[in-house]
Order: sequence, then C-alpha cells, then structure tokens
Amino acid sequence: MPASAGMTGSRMRRFAFWLGLSGLIIVLDQLTKFWVVSALKLGQRIELTSFLNLVFVYNPGAAFSLLSDAGGWQRWFFVILAFAVSGWLTFLIRRHAAERLLPLAAALILGGALGNVIDRILYGAVVDFVDVHAAGWHWPAFNVADSAISVGVVLLVWQQLFFADKEKT
Repeated sequence: MPASAGMTGSRMRRFAFWLGLSGLIIVLDQLTKFWVVSALKLGQRIELTSFLNLVFVYNPGAAFSLLSDAGGWQRWFFVILAFAVSGWLTFLIRRHAAERLLPLAAALILGGALGNVIDRILYGAVVDFVDVHAAGWHWPAFNVADSAISVGVVLLVWQQLFFADKEKT
C-alpha cells in the first residue's frame, strides 16, 4: 500500500508542505553551522552587540549541555532518540496535516532535531554559536535548530492547552 494511502491530494500537499518546512529548517541550520565552522576558530567569540555574541562551541550534550560530560555514550543515545522522536513527529504531521498549529509545531521540532542529529553524526557534538548575555550572565549557546525546537515546543504546548479540541482533521 503506498505511503499516501488514505490521504487526499490536498492533505498530501499539506503534508509535503510541513515536511518542506522541516527541510528548510535543516538547510538554514546547516548553512549557518557551516559558516561558523568555516569562519571561526573553536572557542572564538565575536561581540555583535552589548548582549549578543557569535561563539563557536561544540555541545556533546543536549539542551543546556545536559549530559555533556557523560563520556561519549550520549552521542548515539541522542541520535537514536532524535530518530525515534522524528518518526513520531512525522506521524503527527501526516495525521494532522490539514491543521495549522500542531503540524507547524511538529515541523519546527522535526527540522531542529534532524539538524542537530546531522551535527552529532558529523562532529560527535552539536555546533552552537549564538551567545546571549546580560550583566555577566550567559545563556547557554544555541543555534538555529535549537531555536526551531524551542519555538516548536512552545507552540505545541500552546496548541495542546488552548486548541486541541478545536482543530479537527
């Protein structure tokens, strides 16, 4: 049975649109990381404003450097986890393709997760480069993929809290 079995042409186009958005996130993420790896030295910091720097760092852990000093096993754990979550997100996008908020959130998270997986496979860690700071305090460095995941999670929570019963397939 074809993958599109049970999906109308319109729903299939919407599914393709959401997957295309995920692909766009991956491309933007990888292009920015390629530029950072090519243009900066590891650990180099460039001040852009009084609260924003570019910095080239590798994060072998997850969000906020969770498990960054775990000895290396976390690399493949996060790759496998990201692929499992990506499968679930793709299912959600396909199932809710005709909706707006849920597939948008899932597409952002999917693109971000796969963008970071590419780094883990290529470099053994995620390339981070955005350094936001104030009064000597620095937010953990992040990247385009992390931003997409964060926005996607906020939208997913928002959708579940306020719109879950209103959007129907």
